[in-house]
Amino acid sequence: MRSLTLLTLLALAMLCLTGQADGKPSSTESDKGTAFMSKQEGSEVIRRPKRYLHHWLGASVPYPDPLEPKREVCELNPDCDELADHIGFQEAYRRFYGTA
Repeated sequence: MRSLTLLTLLALAMLCLTGQADGKPSSTESDKGTAFMSKQEGSEVIRRPKRYLHHWLGASVPYPDPLEPKREVCELNPDCDELADHIGFQEAYRRFYGTA
């Protein structure tokens, strides 16, 4: 029984070792391309979805909410945050910090 377990473990170890050797790319495969790309290529890849959405859907890229910094300030103040839940963010911010 012990010899069967030992033989199974040795076979598994050999499979793991040969799998690691096969997983490494050869020099000809690594010369074809790298895992990294230039900054220009990366920028083009990132810009593609925006152009695709704008072109096909006719939708522009949404702009950030200009009130977001004020909303975060109000959320950090527990009293302002609680009041914002009842009367709305802009009115609560106006009462605690002045004009919104």
